[in-house]
Amino acid sequence: MDAYDSQDATSEGKRVGVGDRAPDFALPNASGETVRLSDFQGQRNVVLYFYPKDESLGCTAQACAFRDSYQDFQDAGAEVIGVSSDSEESHGQFATHHRLPFILLSDRGGAVRKRYGVPATMGVIPGRVTYVIDKQGIVRHVFSSQSNIGRHISDALETLRALPA
Repeated sequence: MDAYDSQDATSEGKRVGVGDRAPDFALPNASGETVRLSDFQGQRNVVLYFYPKDESLGCTAQACAFRDSYQDFQDAGAEVIGVSSDSEESHGQFATHHRLPFILLSDRGGAVRKRYGVPATMGVIPGRVTYVIDKQGIVRHVFSSQSNIGRHISDALETLRALPA
């Protein structure tokens, strides 16, 4: 059985935490190509971050911070993947506008966000949560904060650097 078999997926609504198997997903990137979390299994660690909206102030600051540290993430053996409910076209414009070198995925309707149990702020604003997922698909770190953007990056890098090569 594949390590990302749907039998292993965390049920909808339960927050995915440290030690859990990260639920697999298949979402379109800015070019409309399907990207699966399982594509990275055994190959690279993944920094999966959910954010509210392309081009909003906080989300732009976060994306640019990931961009500015992208080589550090690559050096630590990780791929960065951002997920929001924005369209593929919006992601393409956002990535081009801010020269984002990493993958942005479109979770229209928020199904993947729900599978991960990403909370909404004040019940309406999609949450900002970063997961560090190791090569075996296990969540090694979770950080949730709408406002502490820098910690999403610094905590993820610190966790990655502590993982075995």
